[in-house]
Amino acid sequence: MTTSVNMLLLLLGCALVTWLPRIIPFLFVKSVELPNVVLRWLKYIPICILSALVFESMFEEKGRFVVIDSFYFFAAIPTLAIAVWTKSLSKTVLAGVASMALLRLFFE
Repeated sequence: MTTSVNMLLLLLGCALVTWLPRIIPFLFVKSVELPNVVLRWLKYIPICILSALVFESMFEEKGRFVVIDSFYFFAAIPTLAIAVWTKSLSKTVLAGVASMALLRLFFE
């Protein structure tokens, strides 16, 4: 096989491995009625994951100290404002990406 065919097969395999764990749980619970307490709990999972990713990249270790990365900190301010104002995960992510892109465009 050529290199381009190998690369295409690799990309398709990676897409399948990424896609399957995200779709299989929906197939199992599609016909099941979940209790309200479980549904309320599930609403917090995207916020928790997003917060964990943001906080993990915002703080960095410099020797014995932990410092805040200024780009992430200043991008987090408008992102947090959009999150509180709209309560929309997609708008929050878009605000974060746009904030970071603008900071990198003008200050890096």
